[in-house]
Amino acid sequence: MHGNTEEGRRVEAPVMDELGKQLALIERGVVDFISREELTEKLKRSIETGIPLKVKAGFDPTAPDLHLGHTVLIQKLKHFQELGHDVYFLIGDFTGLIGDPTGKSETRKPLTREDIARNAETYKEQVFKILDERRTKIVFNSEWLGKIDSFDMIRLASELTVARMLERDDFKKRFESGRPISIHEFLYPLIQGYDSVAMQADVELGGTDQLFNLLMGRDLQRNRGQEPQVVITLPLLEGLDGVNKMSKSLGNYIGISEDANSIYGKTMSVSDDLMFRYYELLSDISTEELKALQQGVSAGSLHPKEVKQQLARELTARFHSPAAALQAEQNFANVFSKNETPDDLPEYTVSTAEAVWLPKLLADAGLVASTSEGRRMIDQKAVSIDGEKIADSSYTVEPNGAFVIKVGKRRFCRVVFT
Repeated sequence: MHGNTEEGRRVEAPVMDELGKQLALIERGVVDFISREELTEKLKRSIETGIPLKVKAGFDPTAPDLHLGHTVLIQKLKHFQELGHDVYFLIGDFTGLIGDPTGKSETRKPLTREDIARNAETYKEQVFKILDERRTKIVFNSEWLGKIDSFDMIRLASELTVARMLERDDFKKRFESGRPISIHEFLYPLIQGYDSVAMQADVELGGTDQLFNLLMGRDLQRNRGQEPQVVITLPLLEGLDGVNKMSKSLGNYIGISEDANSIYGKTMSVSDDLMFRYYELLSDISTEELKALQQGVSAGSLHPKEVKQQLARELTARFHSPAAALQAEQNFANVFSKNETPDDLPEYTVSTAEAVWLPKLLADAGLVASTSEGRRMIDQKAVSIDGEKIADSSYTVEPNGAFVIKVGKRRFCRVVFT
């Protein structure tokens, strides 16, 4: 008996070591585990049997470009992938037709099928800058949701009460303030939850604002006799302002399709405190390396700028290449240390004989997210043409030759009129 016990301990020790390693990586940056105990059991069973967990995260293709805020979830998918689990990148081409009401004060405008198809293709291209394409399963929820008939949809809708739906903070606020809630918006959490049933997911990831929808998947799985998925939420990444959620509409974002100079320069603009938040949620360095960097800055043995440069190089190399990251770093040093213009300026060609409103030109050239952001940057005296500050947001640019536009401290573009 004693010998059998000792043998059992020797067998279990490697399992527990691997379990501890997996939990440490998965827990990094996580807000909610529902539940940690269930995840521990699932991981232990996976290690013992060699059967990987099925891990999913869903993305509605509502916009063509992803930014770093979107990649927080993708980075966590990568962690599961590195641990040998099966990762499913779910594109919500069906749910995108409804529009996720999460966090919205009014009904979303539904996308067309053409918008969804176009955006979905760009998502597929972008996610493989982080995930291993050979080990990632891309799935579309229209594969199963498109087969549900009206009878099945009514039966699905019967599993949720209006009272439960109004527990959602965004719906509650809209209801109490008299703002309309469309019936189809109530279907969204149910349909997202049904994705987990159809896929028999072991784990689902989402932002903290998605918690209600993720829990719906657990309920529907349990109703159908499936083992409920573990729900893991991750924080919403703050934008460059350090206050608001990263968003293209707020102009506080770093797009993963931006040029190397923009990614590097924008990363260098984050505050020292926010820098470590980005490290925790976006970097590939180990937890131990991150602690060493934090301790070095606290002790004064490392300058925050050096640590931020390391992060900027890593993110720029991820979405471009190590060589591009080094060139961007040199360009950044030239601009800030020597007050020079970068060598490899992006170029934007305009074919018109008419004067162009400057905020529109800034948006069209990709220097700002919108004309409203363009006006705001001009009002802040953050826009110059060939070194001359422009302070009038009604300014129009005459279609003459070529010139260099600078927005803020890091965004440059050569505009050529033809």
